[in-house]
Amino acid sequence: MDSSSEDDADAAAKEAESTASPSPPNNVYNDPDDGGKDLAQNRYFEDEAFMGYLKYLMYWTLAEYVKFIMYSHCLYFLELLQNANFRNAMAHPGNKESAHRQQFFFWKNYRNNRLRHIAPRPEPAVVPPASAALP
Repeated sequence: MDSSSEDDADAAAKEAESTASPSPPNNVYNDPDDGGKDLAQNRYFEDEAFMGYLKYLMYWTLAEYVKFIMYSHCLYFLELLQNANFRNAMAHPGNKESAHRQQFFFWKNYRNNRLRHIAPRPEPAVVPPASAALP
């Protein structure tokens, strides 16, 4: 493999990681590279370049790229981050915590809920009408 293909692979891996990082709501606003300060406090969401980058990362939602994403919730949060109302709402710790709890319960119950909806159900017993039982 030549160095340009390695560079491309490294860039793709970094973009995939950047795309996946907003998945947990706490990560949406916490920047681990900045000692855990949140992205809103550092005014990243006011930076047009950063917002452009978030918009650019939306290509990961395309079919040919989505197969490389391990945690699909990140795409949901990436889409939500495109909305200024969501970004403003998530700046409040209560909203961030609520979203985090909802995501936790989704993950906790997803398999059971999914199985309940896709598992075959027994067909109801057919009860003959009352008039057919009389001689």
